[in-house]
Amino acid sequence: MSYTKRQVKIDLWPEKETEKEKYPKNKETLKLTTPTLLLFCSISLIFLILHFPFMSREFTTASFPRTPARTCDLNFTVYVYDLPKEFNIVLLQNCRHLNIYTNMCPHVANNGLGQPLNRSGRTSWFATHQFIAEMIFHARVENHPCRTYEPNNADIFYVPFYGGLYASSVFREQNLTKRDELAVRLVDYISGQRWWKRSNGRDHFLAIGRTAWDFMRSSDTDDFGANILMQMPRVMNMSVLTVERQPWKGDNHFGIPYPSYFHPYTSAEMVTWQDKMRRVERPNLFSFVGGPRKGLEKAAIRGELIKQCAESSHCELLKCENGGSRCHEPMTVLGVMARSRFCLQAPGDSFTRRSTFDAMLAGCIPVFFSPHTMYTQYLWYLPDDRRSYSVFMEEKNSTQIEQELLRISESEVVQMRETVIDLIPSLTYAHPNATNYDLPDVVDIALETLAKEARDKVVVSL
Repeated sequence: MSYTKRQVKIDLWPEKETEKEKYPKNKETLKLTTPTLLLFCSISLIFLILHFPFMSREFTTASFPRTPARTCDLNFTVYVYDLPKEFNIVLLQNCRHLNIYTNMCPHVANNGLGQPLNRSGRTSWFATHQFIAEMIFHARVENHPCRTYEPNNADIFYVPFYGGLYASSVFREQNLTKRDELAVRLVDYISGQRWWKRSNGRDHFLAIGRTAWDFMRSSDTDDFGANILMQMPRVMNMSVLTVERQPWKGDNHFGIPYPSYFHPYTSAEMVTWQDKMRRVERPNLFSFVGGPRKGLEKAAIRGELIKQCAESSHCELLKCENGGSRCHEPMTVLGVMARSRFCLQAPGDSFTRRSTFDAMLAGCIPVFFSPHTMYTQYLWYLPDDRRSYSVFMEEKNSTQIEQELLRISESEVVQMRETVIDLIPSLTYAHPNATNYDLPDVVDIALETLAKEARDKVVVSL
């Protein structure tokens, strides 16, 4: 295989259909005389009065065609707790202070999808924040066709606590009791509900948009801002979905993908995107999007990846440091990945990366250097054969990345990329208002899996 390193501008937006002229121009203009026009108007007015004598207000306002509602084709029901607003909605009112590093107000907009990337008309592309999954998950379940309003009929119970947003808002709180207080109140509230007693919370679950480490403070030491939510015995009965689970002690932790930027309304949008990623030209053998990390052992390999990529004529490097804005431009990031056959995914502040899901959205085969970046995290969403969609390199073999990747045959690359592209729907959060969408997304898969597991647990009659 030969490669030429070059910049290729790729229009990542789905193609717009060109609207053809619907009506041919008449060669002859219709001529209306005044008497004929008056007769026509009179007849029309009489018809309207006779058939529509009572015009209600709802018909005087603009209306839009409705798309068919989704139906529940899955064998489960989910009940959504209507929590006191302090556990979710009230937190958003203080959006400027939900994160110690950034103003979250733009990111909590549109049910957590963030700001639209295309301002003209309806769009499925948003500047979605990497730690906002809990809001999108909530919005998706609220509108889910398998939602029930009768708790007695529910297989699983969703507790929509915005624990990640709360945790990040109090990272610098030195008073540990105060840092933990909202999580403690949440657990006290939910464990006091009638339906908790059905199985002591084993059919209840949380979905949180941060890593499990942020909720596993094991002592009275600071532990960089963590609270004790996931260490509480009652929460250990629940299932907790996080964007990164604790690989060794997280028996009740389940990894869900980080949200990327694409949230389709319809299946057709998703299929169009997949086809586009199959056709796109990929002149670069590999790429790396990221910056160095100092003082983190698990991220030490990043410096080596940056060095090798910068020195290679077959690699495109988008270096992120000192707050580099280009690394926060979704289409710039996806453009680098869509021009590449392989995307290097090194651990960062934690084992996992949102970049992994950006890469797979762009049809780029991920290359991992730790099993905890993907393989021990997202078991519900991935094939058992990790070689079918990814490359794994031991750190000791990472000194010759280009040579290792060149050993993979063209036919293997094509098959791996096809598997990655086939996985895109299951790694995507569909738009909360999606209707004509019948491809299982992140939320569908999580709910169905949780329901299956809940049925295997002991349930007592109330």
